[in-house]
Amino acid sequence: MQPDASPESDLIYGLNDRPKPAPALLAALQHVLASFVGIITPPLVIGSALGLGAYLPYLISMALLVSGVGTFIQARRPFGIGAGMICLQGTSFAFLGAVLSAGFMVKQRGGSPEEIMAMIFGVCFFGAVVQIVLSRFIGQLQKVITPLVTGIVITLIGVSLIKVGVTDLGGGFNAPDFGEPVNLALGGFVLLVIILLNRSNTPWIRLSAIIIGLLLGSLAAWFSGKLVPQSISSLPLISVPVPFKFGFSFDWGAFLPVALIYLISTIETVGDLTANCMLSRQPISGPSYIERLKGGVLGDGVSCMLAATFSAFPNTTFAQNNGVIQLTGVASRYVGLYIGAVLIILGLFPMIGAIVQQIPKPVLGGATLVMFGSVAAAGVRILSRAPLDRRSMLIIATSFGVGLGIAAQPALLHHMPKLVQNLFDSAITSGGITALLMSLLLPKEKSTVAEEISEPEGAK
Repeated sequence: MQPDASPESDLIYGLNDRPKPAPALLAALQHVLASFVGIITPPLVIGSALGLGAYLPYLISMALLVSGVGTFIQARRPFGIGAGMICLQGTSFAFLGAVLSAGFMVKQRGGSPEEIMAMIFGVCFFGAVVQIVLSRFIGQLQKVITPLVTGIVITLIGVSLIKVGVTDLGGGFNAPDFGEPVNLALGGFVLLVIILLNRSNTPWIRLSAIIIGLLLGSLAAWFSGKLVPQSISSLPLISVPVPFKFGFSFDWGAFLPVALIYLISTIETVGDLTANCMLSRQPISGPSYIERLKGGVLGDGVSCMLAATFSAFPNTTFAQNNGVIQLTGVASRYVGLYIGAVLIILGLFPMIGAIVQQIPKPVLGGATLVMFGSVAAAGVRILSRAPLDRRSMLIIATSFGVGLGIAAQPALLHHMPKLVQNLFDSAITSGGITALLMSLLLPKEKSTVAEEISEPEGAK
């Protein structure tokens, strides 16, 4: 397939194009830089909250390594496992509440850090089976997980990520210098560099926009005193993966919230894959689309099972990498193989990851802000393809209202049972479940049903 130069796709490399090693590696590095903080942040949050500090270097290394293996599988698609696209696997933020709840349950019983992790990885291992089973029924689930639902979910994902980008741009969560002019200047500078370079007609410049922005931003941060290189000599040279290093445990009370999050994660993945198909100029309906969804969701499930086996938290297809595809114009699945290899190397050699981790938050925030915005824009594009009748507008309005409302006022559910809090404490879960239930319960309007009947199968 040759690169499509139409304004809609504006691709430099299409899905099955084979870039030369240099541009492929350059594109891969931009995906890695866009997702690196997202991959290592959940282990940092969970480890700090549950008192697992002694094991954090290992947990972070395993998160990167498993992300690399999962990304490689998604791109290579062995035995039909994977979507055959750039589907970067990374640690999912959606599981934070359920995982912390399981950890605190063991901790309140007086459990040791090893027992806490045995419980978490045990329930996550069996939870991955839920996603693997769901992947076999994606065709039937299409009646429920419609473009309307996936568009709402992917838009909510983008909007939620924008908050993360803005927080980083200001200096990071709870940073003592949050919002200082120097932070805003650094983030704004990186954002401006990426925008200007992305408008270039030269493929190499556009391909390098994110890396150049991060490099120039880091250089500016070093001159301003915001980047002070830290010693990494105390880290081990290699992190050796050990299956079920901390044991294996299970509890139904901890499992049920995790299982439901796997269902939500499946909806997120369908939305991400649909956006990826659009950006890669692939069909978003018909048999080939369904097969790609089945393989992608199955790849997510297998990746999560590997994660639980090797002491990493549940994975998902990262939405922000759709933003990288849109910005760079590189949709080649062969780049996904390079991404997987880079992440595996980062996981095996923790010193390399420690160096990348030192990029200042405002610099990362400036780069991720525009990418996360691109994710939300991709969701809006998916929504625009759905029939926007009165029923659809009501579902969109209610889902956004519930999801963004709870995100704006997280204390709203503090008097509800802990299970309810764990399930609905984010815009993605609350808005996604609202969209799902309303799509099931509200009957379609007659005009919409007639359009669907008359539409030829496989139409884009």
